[in-house]
Amino acid sequence: MKHWDGKYEAMRLEEMENYQLDSLQRTLRWAYERVPYYKNKFEDAGVSPEDLVTLQDLAKFPFTNKADLRDNYPFGLCAVPMHEVVRIHASSGTTGKPITGPYTREDIDQWAECMARNLYAAGVRSSDICQNAYGMGLFTGGLGFHQGAENIGCAVIPASSGMTERQVLLMQDFGTTVLFCTPSYALTIAEKAKDMGVDLRGLPLRVGIFGAEVWTAEMRESIEERLGIRAMEAYGLTEMGGPGVSFDCSEQNGLHISEDHFIPEIIDPITEEVLPLGAQGELVFTSIRRQAMPLIRYRTRDITTLRREGCPCGRTLIKMDKVYGRSDDMLIISGVNIFPSQIESLLLDVPEVEPQYVIILKKKGYLDTINIDVESRPDVYAAGKEKISEIEEKLASKIKGFIGVSAAVRIVPPKTITRSEGKAKRVLDQRGM
Repeated sequence: MKHWDGKYEAMRLEEMENYQLDSLQRTLRWAYERVPYYKNKFEDAGVSPEDLVTLQDLAKFPFTNKADLRDNYPFGLCAVPMHEVVRIHASSGTTGKPITGPYTREDIDQWAECMARNLYAAGVRSSDICQNAYGMGLFTGGLGFHQGAENIGCAVIPASSGMTERQVLLMQDFGTTVLFCTPSYALTIAEKAKDMGVDLRGLPLRVGIFGAEVWTAEMRESIEERLGIRAMEAYGLTEMGGPGVSFDCSEQNGLHISEDHFIPEIIDPITEEVLPLGAQGELVFTSIRRQAMPLIRYRTRDITTLRREGCPCGRTLIKMDKVYGRSDDMLIISGVNIFPSQIESLLLDVPEVEPQYVIILKKKGYLDTINIDVESRPDVYAAGKEKISEIEEKLASKIKGFIGVSAAVRIVPPKTITRSEGKAKRVLDQRGM
């Protein structure tokens, strides 16, 4: 079997667009009739579900954003009575009220199928032993990966995140072949294994599927080298039901979007104008099969590009590039827009440092300053102050030359920076302190 679901993954464009149009019309009517928020929002914008005649008409409808979800916390956007809800997930809520995600039984089944599609494209098969090191709780990652792997027929180890030494022991004892976790935690596991004298490259582990945070191609290369695996990506968000929205295939050249479930658009984040294929902008999704909480034109804040092109894997699903950054994570320093991923790419291009860093923003008078702490390799740090200064100057010069802003780079000793067991915190904004 080449694809998990060949009917949709390799569907001809005309068929897919007809399917999307029919599903979108039904979804708009469903939301309009069952969610007062959408009824009011559509009427305020002067549109109704009947105004959608072609897929391009979606641009007539208003956006949904994170503030709308928080304003309607916890279940103001739920389109079904609570007795039809079988599960509730939520985001971490670190910057306010969490984003809730109710699911019907059918929603759960569809999500599991999207995840199975994701994992199968990464090379996961029923013979695999999958170690799930995502948090098993309100966060969608843990159970999303779990149910997708079970759908394929894998043996799943619900290890959850944390207890990193135990993660390594489980890999040894259980013969883990597939790892699920955040990319930053994969590096933490690799570091712990090295401390334990365990060579992960000598274990049966062969593939990892990582997501839940922005990570660069350089980070992928580091993970693959340190763990001796192929590092694949799973993209998703709580608002769309969790991971499985888009995924790597064997080509690792863009993420295929499950567009039979999610209609993507790229907009200019300032003007909100819909941009053509190939243009970089903010990713917007409309879910077209969810029952409990369908979202119309949800602004993800993720910056990427959409591409429709032939793929050697045989899938015809539209592709999105790796997320470049988030519009709300963009740093503005001396009038220059900077994404943390740009800095990560530059740091990881220097072999003398480890993929462990933190960006610290401060105020100096009225000016913003950027400071970067990055760990060196043990042998580099042991070489002394002169070598350390040389690397600091080298990195500062690369950053200044690439992004046009001066950064104070400090090489810190190995294992100085706090390790991540989930999403890594790469930016500390101390400008208001």
